[in-house]
Amino acid sequence: MLGKTAGGLYWMFRGLERAEHTARLIDAGFRIALTRSTDPASDWRSVIATSAQQAAFEAKYDAYTSRTVSNFLLRDLDNPSSVLSVIKAARDNARMVRTALTSEVWVAVNETWMVLTEMLKDSLTEAELPLILDTIRQQSGLVRGALYGTMLRNDVYNFCRLGTFIERADSTARLIDVKYHALLPSHASVGSRLDNVQWEMILRSVSAHRSFRHAVEDDFNAANIAEFLILDERFPRSLAFCAQRINENLTLLHKAYGDDSACLTAAQAFQARIDGNTISDIFEQGLHEYVSQSIIDLAAIGMQIEQQYRFWR
Repeated sequence: MLGKTAGGLYWMFRGLERAEHTARLIDAGFRIALTRSTDPASDWRSVIATSAQQAAFEAKYDAYTSRTVSNFLLRDLDNPSSVLSVIKAARDNARMVRTALTSEVWVAVNETWMVLTEMLKDSLTEAELPLILDTIRQQSGLVRGALYGTMLRNDVYNFCRLGTFIERADSTARLIDVKYHALLPSHASVGSRLDNVQWEMILRSVSAHRSFRHAVEDDFNAANIAEFLILDERFPRSLAFCAQRINENLTLLHKAYGDDSACLTAAQAFQARIDGNTISDIFEQGLHEYVSQSIIDLAAIGMQIEQQYRFWR
């Protein structure tokens, strides 16, 4: 396979996953803001900070509100990471690699682009947010279902899934960080009812509330929820689950191409770092520090994949 084709597949699914993550990130900020109405600007600022776009946002907007943050992250074409921007890029990549995709996957991607382009053509209001965020998640699921149900399990499929799981692991880490990094009003709130309610909202934002209830018998609290989102291999958005899938897909590509295994070695080290810790170890290191290092490691793995498989050729 040409490196350019591999890169198109990889980035198409990174973009689709990023669109869903952005919707979930906004949903987390929206829900958490409802639990602490005294300072909603701080809650929305944390969403922008966690998306690593604070400078770009502040260059364009004067205030952190649900309207300004939502419009910036969902429909602003000057923001290359907005949903509208990444969906357009995903559709362009899908068109470029169309011969590698089944007709079902292409139709699902193209439909996603058309639906969201129509929904996001005008400035958004807070009342419109729930429907728009739900639609983004539903369209993302439609594309995943088409991929899973119709594609051969070959190198095309592996590059698609690599894009999905690297982006998803990064997304989960950032969602944990949006809670820990800036949302608590003071250190005295750690372990309080407010703290636990906000952690529960994070669960809901990743559609994990019921799964957590099935998997964990203990209460909703920071340690139990962080353990579930980081270490539980059964949950498809946990760091542990994503690390396993990244290693599986890279192993299959390594066997297919017989190339050097630099990115596979890095991915194995990332998984070992997850497998080698308990939640007590992570909290002792510092949850924010652990999550931040995970984000750095995932970025490095992504760059190594691009270099090893020559996405520019």
